Amino acid sequence: MKNVLFGFVLALQFLTRIPIPIAAPWTPDTRRWAVRAYPLVGLLIGSLLVMLAFAMHNAPTPITALAILSVWVALSGGLHLDGVMDVADALGSNQPLARRWEIMKDPQIGSFGILALVFLLAWKGVLLWALLTYQAPLWWLLVVPALGRWGGVALLVLTPCAQPKGLARSWQQSLSGQDVALGLVPLAVIALLASSLVLWGLTVMVFVVLMRWFMLRLFNGINGDMVGATIEGGELWLLILMWSWWQFATVSPLGI
Repeated sequence: MKNVLFGFVLALQFLTRIPIPIAAPWTPDTRRWAVRAYPLVGLLIGSLLVMLAFAMHNAPTPITALAILSVWVALSGGLHLDGVMDVADALGSNQPLARRWEIMKDPQIGSFGILALVFLLAWKGVLLWALLTYQAPLWWLLVVPALGRWGGVALLVLTPCAQPKGLARSWQQSLSGQDVALGLVPLAVIALLASSLVLWGLTVMVFVVLMRWFMLRLFNGINGDMVGATIEGGELWLLILMWSWWQFATVSPLGI
């Protein structure tokens, strides 16, 4: 039981800026439970976003969307956005493999990283605005952060690391496919109430398969930055699909 609790604390400390004054041990067991808790942490983040959306239901929709996006970024401290920028800089350089890895490790952010950050946040903000405008049930805001983090877990477990060292490798050594499956347990409970969650889970798996193929082809493996980019990309992927879904659902037959 201690490993379960320490794993959850470790996941909170790693994925959020929520202050947890507990020193969780870094062991294979706690790492396994931490990864299994990634979607649970996503549900916690989603719950806070839903509460914010309820609290601001009388505010102008664009302001509410921007507030949700701001809190969403603040809760994670921009951890995954850093991965997006590093991957974008490496890919945008159009350099040989060895040089792409050097660029990814460079703490300086280049123009491609800035562009990726701006467009990612812009798309997320506009899609949040659109979904709020359509008055889509707020369960989508609850599950998007959870499914995004589960996608990161799936990529980490199912894709070889490009290098024999690093944070991603230290996590990966403790993990197996069982951990990917156990991470879905909290989401399975919600799926009993919202059956369409199964569909969204399948779309995230498709996204992970595409990311796995892409990263193996371009980098011969993954690192922590790519896991973070997969989390952010998976969230954006879900928001786009959900916007498409609700837009179709709100179009009357006469308006087609």
